[in-house]
Amino acid sequence: MAALKSLTAPDIRTAKRLVVKIGSSLLVGKDGLRQGWLSALAMDVAEAKTRGTDVVLVSSGSIALGRKVLGLPDGPLPLEQSQAAAAVGQIRLARAYEEVLTPHGITTGQVLVTLEDTEDRRRYLNSRATMETLLGLGVVPIVNENDTVATDEIRYGDNDRLAAQIAVTVGADQLVLLSDVDGFYSANPKQEPLAQRFDLVETITPEIEAMAGDPISGFSKGGMKTKVLAAKIAIAGGCAMAIMEGSVLRPLTALANGAKCTWFVAQSDPQLARKRWINAMKPRGELRLDAGAVTALRAGKSLLPAGVKSVSGSFGRGDPVSILSPEGVVLGKGLVRYTAIEAKAIAGHRSGEIEAILGYPGRAALVHRDDMVI
Repeated sequence: MAALKSLTAPDIRTAKRLVVKIGSSLLVGKDGLRQGWLSALAMDVAEAKTRGTDVVLVSSGSIALGRKVLGLPDGPLPLEQSQAAAAVGQIRLARAYEEVLTPHGITTGQVLVTLEDTEDRRRYLNSRATMETLLGLGVVPIVNENDTVATDEIRYGDNDRLAAQIAVTVGADQLVLLSDVDGFYSANPKQEPLAQRFDLVETITPEIEAMAGDPISGFSKGGMKTKVLAAKIAIAGGCAMAIMEGSVLRPLTALANGAKCTWFVAQSDPQLARKRWINAMKPRGELRLDAGAVTALRAGKSLLPAGVKSVSGSFGRGDPVSILSPEGVVLGKGLVRYTAIEAKAIAGHRSGEIEAILGYPGRAALVHRDDMVI
């Protein structure tokens, strides 16, 4: 079921920053880890890296792997057993990715998160800074929900939405959900033979949401409902999202070569979407700059403490603040990386003096350029 002719599917080979979500049923079979499939995926990741694409992998599978090691039965597990299985499985999951990516000269890093890490602005900024640093160093982060500590109140509960939130956090322009279905259908194709697959979805309407069904595999928690929710998160952040059947060897190559899938099309790019998000926030304080800092910001630089003449308001780390010219004219907004008390203490000082003033090392920028709208 194709969408409007004016729309074209994104090309994964042009992605600047790509997030790939791997479902449990793809990674873990009845006999354990699907080593051959994972090795083939590593070839796809290496090829993307060669093209200059940053890659983040959001991987399910820790509980599925751990329960096999511990001999736990199939089906739902009590919370304590799920967390124990995750603790055992996370080590094996991280090691598996390291073993298949190292031969390609790729360094991996494990990042464990919970829902709180993306809902709390301070934790969100810390996560974003860590991920940006890893990607800047050429690392492929392997992200998973921290099932060893997460309870229902702080859980995503599925890695589809987690992948979408990670895509928004890192400013990815494409997200691919490797799943057990080859796209989004008008109904569950395993129950309705006449269900039609969408090639492109331009807008997620109530009708589209109503078509989503329930989980249909033995290991996966995320059904089509969670994938549509993930798509809403992704496209709101300027990130296009694809759903494809991922069991084929080298699935990303298959996607580039025209494999069946559904693309949810973003209406803006990640940077513009993030700027709009920041601009819509109500400021909690003000930073008045000197002339040199104004010039630096207009040249695309971050705001350093040395360029701040005065600080007003009551704000915490991650809160939005107004950025003012020396005359008090509002130049823009930004998410500040220090509390109001800390910002007042380091205002006018060089970044190298921060540790001596505060008693602990801090970030060089008071407001990073990626967290700013001028």
